[in-house]
Amino acid sequence: MKAPCEYISRLVIPAIRALVAAYLVKEYKLPQIEIAKKLGVTQPAISYYLHSKRGRQALELLKKDERIMKLVKKLAELLHNNEEPSSLQMVICEICVYIRSSNDMFSRVMSLMNRRASK
Repeated sequence: MKAPCEYISRLVIPAIRALVAAYLVKEYKLPQIEIAKKLGVTQPAISYYLHSKRGRQALELLKKDERIMKLVKKLAELLHNNEEPSSLQMVICEICVYIRSSNDMFSRVMSLMNRRASK
């Protein structure tokens, strides 16, 4: 049996990165390589995120949730301002806790995960 955080890390975290990357490009005009350094991933990963090739399954689900989008914006602003990694991790944890505490959101994430596993 897997813990809820395992499901979230495989499905939701890539979508969060995609949303953050898109925000940093749109709002701050940051180049992909700089975003990659800030997120601790490769530039090709950022390209995939921006073209919805990673995190795509959960991307639309997260975009529809106002609270998650506010936290994504907060995360992007913290990254832009070069805040401490612990501050960034807390925002990511806050998103995960919110998803786990929302029965509707968590069931949607689990549904996506189950569809992904059945492919």
